Amino acid sequence: MIAGKDAPNFGEAKNSWLTGTVAWTFLNVSQFILGIRPDYDGLMIDPCIPKNLKGFEVARTFRGIDYHIEVLNPEYVEKGIAKLIVDGKEVSGNTIPFDSSMVGKSVHVTAVMG
Repeated sequence: MIAGKDAPNFGEAKNSWLTGTVAWTFLNVSQFILGIRPDYDGLMIDPCIPKNLKGFEVARTFRGIDYHIEVLNPEYVEKGIAKLIVDGKEVSGNTIPFDSSMVGKSVHVTAVMG
């Protein structure tokens, strides 16, 4: 609801948590703070976190694959992936390439910030 022209606070939005704000907040936290977001080529890992956060873990299902993602921040940086390891193999960049042969399986991912 937006207050009308006769209201003391014309244009003010009311009840924002009863609209789509919760969904947008979840999207912002999961995809742009934790940085785990879908991409055409696969699942991107691109966190932007406080530098004093040592890391975090996330479980995410994407295109039928269960990803168990561990993000480590040993250098205490705010952004940037130095190393991405998918099931024990290093992958260049910060995107886990989609592999249709892995549908229905679990994948362990370690992302090291730096």
